[in-house]
Amino acid sequence: METSLEIVVRPTEIDVNGHVNNAKFVEYLEWGREEWYEHNGLPYDRLDALGAQTVTVNVNVNYRKECRQGDRLIVVTRPGRLGRTSFALHQEVRKKDGTLAADAVITLVTIDPSARKPRPVPAELAAALSADDTPSGE
Repeated sequence: METSLEIVVRPTEIDVNGHVNNAKFVEYLEWGREEWYEHNGLPYDRLDALGAQTVTVNVNVNYRKECRQGDRLIVVTRPGRLGRTSFALHQEVRKKDGTLAADAVITLVTIDPSARKPRPVPAELAAALSADDTPSGE
């Protein structure tokens, strides 16, 4: 299931070049993932109760257009690939007018909180990742 989170670029997120610092985009994407988990009934405590935590192992970001202070942005998050112990989320940061500012694929691994080793993706999380509400062909 796809989620959207609207944010506003704050003055503290601007770098010496007068636009959003690249590291802040990674933070925006994290906020979008947290929104996705919450929307799907999988906040941290629920995952923990299922004996799982998710750990980001790869962040692949394409920066497309600069964003400036005061811009309203929408962080879109949707499921991607689902493996046995890992999965991917596709994310976009769009300006309010729809212009693509950044897109990313984030790969996460599900781990056992005690053993700190990979474990199979819990059924509830797999179901949320498998929910198909995207248009065909994407």
